[in-house]
Amino acid sequence: MSGESEAASTGDDSDGGPTDRDATAADTMRERAGENRAKLWLLLRANRLVVAGVLTLVVFVAFVAVSAAFSPSLAGKVGASDPIETLFSAMITAIVTGATLVVTIGQLVLTQENGPLGDQRERMDDTLAVRDSVAELTGEPAPTDPAGFLDAILGTASARARDLRESVRERDGDGSGEPDGPDGTGLEADVDEFAAGVVGNADAVHDRLDGAAFGSFDVVFAALDFNYGRKLGRIERIVADHGDALTDAERDSLEALRESLSLFGPAREHVKTLYFQWALIDLSRLILYAAVPALVVAAAMVTVVDAGTFSGSTLGIDHVTLVVGGAFAVALLPFSLFVSYVLRVLTLAKRTLAIGPLVLRDSE
Repeated sequence: MSGESEAASTGDDSDGGPTDRDATAADTMRERAGENRAKLWLLLRANRLVVAGVLTLVVFVAFVAVSAAFSPSLAGKVGASDPIETLFSAMITAIVTGATLVVTIGQLVLTQENGPLGDQRERMDDTLAVRDSVAELTGEPAPTDPAGFLDAILGTASARARDLRESVRERDGDGSGEPDGPDGTGLEADVDEFAAGVVGNADAVHDRLDGAAFGSFDVVFAALDFNYGRKLGRIERIVADHGDALTDAERDSLEALRESLSLFGPAREHVKTLYFQWALIDLSRLILYAAVPALVVAAAMVTVVDAGTFSGSTLGIDHVTLVVGGAFAVALLPFSLFVSYVLRVLTLAKRTLAIGPLVLRDSE
């Protein structure tokens, strides 16, 4: 579960200011969402194939338990009627329909990649314009891998936060006649706390982006833990509370930091969008793979299995019940894959609906 751990502490500030951990504890997605660790791991961090496998196993156990608990038993019902044929005939129809739907979803994803030459040129120009902005921001060519691309912006934000803190510390603080903010806090204290939060949060996310490969969920999940929107809001609050006390150099430092934070937002959304497309294509392929054995099993159950095919029992459970339950779980495997992937995509989409300093949940 290392991917969902809280932002790591970088220790006490050198001048006795707030620790980075104190400043960044609410920046992680788990802290902001108020969800427990197990739920967040299931929805986002867990391997999707493992989630689908566990869901399939749960279906099997539940089917066997319900079939064994009620009277008459499934074996008795098979002898009196034909529930197996009824069940798996419907499953065959559902599998074929679901596979067709998945192909449609895949086509919708791919349509975003298709288009006339003019549209492709416009996409390229927009991409290069953003890369030029990042290169201007960082002072070096923008990395080509998504993790490095995001990390470069974070590194610049962290460096500019340190510059802002040092610029304010060079002054005498409140003793020079600097007015307090509305809550009685001085500019230096506000900037110290804010800069510690930016640096600590950026360093923690940097550690998780280092070596993360796109295609896995690691890059997107790490980026979710940098709460850039809250930091943009803090810059606006610092300017509003201490506008008269800020020097031109400090205003420039705040604006430079604001520029780097505001660029992280669309960069993260772009990487998230690419991940959505990647995940939906993977989902389409996996469901098509799973549909073939599911169809074979369902067809075999319709044409082969009857009351006398699997006689006997184990631990009081009829063998036919175990076989039908297992076949039913296998036939549902495409649906289990669909559920596991869509849970992650929908959860991620909900957590990132707003861009910028807009909070769509209870906040102080």
